[in-house]
Amino acid sequence: MSPRRTAVAGLGAVGMPVVRALAAGIDGLELAAVSARDLARARERMAGVAPGIPVVPAAGLADRADVIVECVPKAAFAEVAASVIEAGRILVTVSGAALLVHDDLVRRAGETGARIVLATGALLGLDAVRAAAEGEIAEIRMTTRKPPKSLKGAPYLAEHGIDIESLSGPLRVFEGTAREGAAGFPANVNVAAALGLAGIGPDRTRLEIWADPGLERNTHEIAVDADSARLHMKIENVPSDENPGTGKITALSVIAALRGLGAPLRVGT
Repeated sequence: MSPRRTAVAGLGAVGMPVVRALAAGIDGLELAAVSARDLARARERMAGVAPGIPVVPAAGLADRADVIVECVPKAAFAEVAASVIEAGRILVTVSGAALLVHDDLVRRAGETGARIVLATGALLGLDAVRAAAEGEIAEIRMTTRKPPKSLKGAPYLAEHGIDIESLSGPLRVFEGTAREGAAGFPANVNVAAALGLAGIGPDRTRLEIWADPGLERNTHEIAVDADSARLHMKIENVPSDENPGTGKITALSVIAALRGLGAPLRVGT
């Protein structure tokens, strides 16, 4: 079979590692195009990574590729995702929070034949949660703890006048559902959105968010109480150099998802 043409929208902390992996070679896929907000700057960056790869506006990616990896800022998600879904392509993303806000895109994908692949990002244990959801899950709770700089700029903090700049100790800044957390912290809790979508839904999944100046890593703890198992999981993610709100493992999870698209053996559901 011919390799699937693959494009990347966004060349930041997630997009550039994905581009490098595609340029180095992923079985069954070939890098066909990229896009970024600043096209001129993107061409400069691509010259040292994958020269000759077209750099085009995001709206043109679906015309050039079968698989589009979305790594853009949250404000641009809907535009990129809509063009991919309307064209009936495969959208690979870690933006679980954006999918909760734009759930109409999921319905539209069912109409156009598009597929949405939500990579696990900074989360672990989704296979076990999905398996447990085939039975009965009584409760899922998630606690996210991040250094204050990782939460900076979250709309919820501004709306509620919460100052995290000069904390001397941990502060719980949010408690509610995964859906509410995704709306208030759209750049920070894609993990909670993915957990909600994998398990009992974002409106039943409970979430706490803490700003902790004593932490250097973004930490997520998950507890699942189901009729098939009790799960207790914890992950401490190393922040990326480019964006402290994004863990290094996020880009790696996208690369792993892409390898799964073309691999003859896929491990995990």
